[in-house]
Amino acid sequence: DDLLGGGRVPVNGRGRGGIAPGPRPPGGTPRVPPRIPGLGPVRPAVPPGEVRRVVGDPGAASFLADGSMDAVVAENRMLSRHLVAESTVAEIARVLRPGGRVLLSVDSLTLGMALLAEQNCWAHLSDVPRAEVVLVPWPDGTITRCFQSDELRELLRDAGLEVEWIRPRTALSASTVEHVLATSPGALPRLVRTELNVPPGDESLGIHLLASAVRV
Repeated sequence: DDLLGGGRVPVNGRGRGGIAPGPRPPGGTPRVPPRIPGLGPVRPAVPPGEVRRVVGDPGAASFLADGSMDAVVAENRMLSRHLVAESTVAEIARVLRPGGRVLLSVDSLTLGMALLAEQNCWAHLSDVPRAEVVLVPWPDGTITRCFQSDELRELLRDAGLEVEWIRPRTALSASTVEHVLATSPGALPRLVRTELNVPPGDESLGIHLLASAVRV
């Protein structure tokens, strides 16, 4: 479907970013589609079967129409870096068509507790079990929001998304892999087998959580 709901608007071929005139009516002057303030030329709708990638900030997706996306990938800890993740997830749900899917990643509570321990924030660490939202400072001064699997599942459901699964990105931490390979360079096959044989559904493992959800 066209993003703006106004039909296809052709772009001229002179490389100047203008809008091509429409067909000339009999005995009249060419009809020129109106220019929309703040927007450049609009491309034709995506042909059936073609995938078009749109890269943007899901926290500022007002340029996307409701139900215009088949899938959203919110990678690179995006929801943890957007501290008010509720509004970001609501925007993701808005732009997904019914049946559309989101794949996202967040920092886990395991990572948050490790960061607090490394910074000797013992008082804050003791408050984690009672906290509704866990915000943890990184050593570089940025803030990350860390999630338990139950909290993440509730966040997605409240936005009208049906959770398919939540799982750790990896069972073995990067520091564990580095330590084992430093002491035993031939241990890579054993590490891979360990990773692959982790029982499914153990959401308590790993420093990052992955989740897949569908717009209902």
